[in-house]
Amino acid sequence: MTGLENVLVKPLLTEKSAKETETNNRYAFVVSLKANKNQIKTAVEKFFNVKVENVRTSVLPGKTRRTAKGYKKLSSTKKAYVQLQEGQKIEFFKGI
Repeated sequence: MTGLENVLVKPLLTEKSAKETETNNRYAFVVSLKANKNQIKTAVEKFFNVKVENVRTSVLPGKTRRTAKGYKKLSSTKKAYVQLQEGQKIEFFKGI
C-alpha cells in the first residue's frame, strides 16, 4: 500500500451494518484487498478523527457469473468491521 487514501474504498451501508452501529458502535467498510488491520485502523482514525478499539476483517471470494460467451469470475472483496471506543461516532450523512 502506498498511502492511506487507498485503504478505504467505501463505507458499507446495509441493514446489518446499521444494526451493528446502533448496538455495538461498529462500522463496516469495503477496503482494499492488500490492506491489513493496522493500516485500516490508522486510515479510519485519520479520516474521521475517532479512536478505534479493534478491527475485524473478512475476505469474500468472487462469484462466478454466466455470460453469453461462457463464465466469468468476479473479483474478491474485503470487508472491515471497525469498532470505535465508547462515545465516538462517525457521521456519514452530516449535511443531509
